[in-house]
Parts: sequence; structure tokens; C-alpha cells
Amino acid sequence: MQQAGEAIDTVIFVKVMSGCNHAGLLKDARNWFVSMLQDYGLSPVNENYACILDLLGRLGQLQDVEDLLENMTLEPDFIAWMSFLNACKVHKDMKRGVRAAQRLVQLNRRNSASYVLLSDIHAVCGKFDAAAKLRRRIGRDCGKKVPGLSWIEIKDKVHKFASGSRTHPRNDEIFAELQRLGVLMREAGYVPDTEVVLMDVEEEEKEQVLCYHSEKQAMAFGLISTPSGTPLRVVKNLRVCTDCHTATKFISKITGRQITVRDANRFHEFKDGFCSCKDYW
Repeated sequence: MQQAGEAIDTVIFVKVMSGCNHAGLLKDARNWFVSMLQDYGLSPVNENYACILDLLGRLGQLQDVEDLLENMTLEPDFIAWMSFLNACKVHKDMKRGVRAAQRLVQLNRRNSASYVLLSDIHAVCGKFDAAAKLRRRIGRDCGKKVPGLSWIEIKDKVHKFASGSRTHPRNDEIFAELQRLGVLMREAGYVPDTEVVLMDVEEEEKEQVLCYHSEKQAMAFGLISTPSGTPLRVVKNLRVCTDCHTATKFISKITGRQITVRDANRFHEFKDGFCSCKDYW
């Protein structure tokens, strides 16, 4: 763009730094951020900061995230604090998570996302009573929580699946396919990540909950509804959980299918047991 004489603005840097974020390139993202300030004289926008904050959070550098939030030239927005709260959940930092949630409530009291993440932090740390209390507060203060939904199109018809639901007309076939895949996946080395099930129940019940995540139902339906070798394309309204991400890699290898999943964050292309995001999303 420089060679062509095109103007460089903050939006360009957002795109470049976002690419660094998805690739896990913290050093490169920081270098572009400094270049934007020093070489181009541009003032950063919240989206520029968000890339750095998300990278630091993924890497577990929570003190650096907190320091940056307090020293930004802009007032951190809802997305910035949500990124920090999610990092606190991943790294099980209760104290920082509570502080982040308090700031989020100040910004938007009726948005349920901050309560959900804080509830998840309590559950991850084994504080199920506190987690349940927060979940009840969501219904009282924020209204209904957005459910996990996935869609797959088969023969020009879109089929919708909800996590935990068993209402599809071909539910028995879908469940049988999930059971079949579960056996093959375990033989191939798959171990269910029950930590993502934030419920105070036995391991066996947690595995059952994982089995009926919406994207797994959609994939199982796609497998029983299309010829061998047909690519599958699934859309999900929330971020794919770590267990479903791992499971989809195994499913792609076992079935020889290419599986594309578009979640709330990005596209994932699964093929031969690998994902295009390289397990960083």
C-alpha cells in the first residue's frame, strides 16, 4: 500500500495486528503498535489495544493486561474488559476476574456475558454455590442467556441444533452416530475435556453433556446425511469450546472429512486431524 501511495490509517493496523493475534505473534503485534505511533503518528483506537490485550491474556500475562488497561490513552471499552475477564477464566484467576466483572457491570449492567464468565470462573475454581447464585442473578437482572446454537445445511435445508436438545426428528440416529464416533475417538486417543462442563456432577454426566454440544450434533447429522467424503460446513453462534475443537480434529481424521466450523471468533478448517487455527483461536 505504501508503494502504491495508498493512505495508511488505524484500520489497516487493526487488520495487521488482528492477524498477529490469531497467529499468536505478540512481539510482532507490539512492533506494529509502536510503528503505528512512532512511524505513522497515528493514535490507537480500542481495536488496536484489543489485539494486544487478547494476546497477553491468552499467554497468561494477566498483570501486563491489567497494567495496560489502566494506562491506555483511551477509556477501555466493554470488549477490552471482556477479553481480560475471559483470560482470567482460562487461567483461573478469581481475584482479577472479580475486578474485571465489576468494571463490566459499570459499563453495561444488563449484559449477561460478564455475569456468565464470572460464574464460569467460580465453577472452574470449584465454587459451585457462588456460580449458581450468579446464574440466578443473570435471569433476574439481564433476561435470558443466549443458548449455544449450531446450523448445518443439507440439501438446501438448514437444520438447527441447540446444546443439550434432543428434539431433531432424527435424534436417535444422531445419538447413535455420536456414540459410534465416541468409541472410535477414544481408541484414537481422545480424552473428553470435562473441565469445560461447569456443573457439580459426576464425570460420566459431564461427558454426556459434552456429547450433546450443538456443533457435535450438527456434525453427526451431516455425517449420516451425506455421502462419504462430502465436506461439512457448520456455523455456531458462540465460540467453540476446547473439547469440541479437539473432538472435531479427531472426527475429521476418523471420517476423512473436511469440516469447516464458523464460530463467533473465526473460521476453523479441520482436515486429517488438524485445524487451520493451529489450536490458537
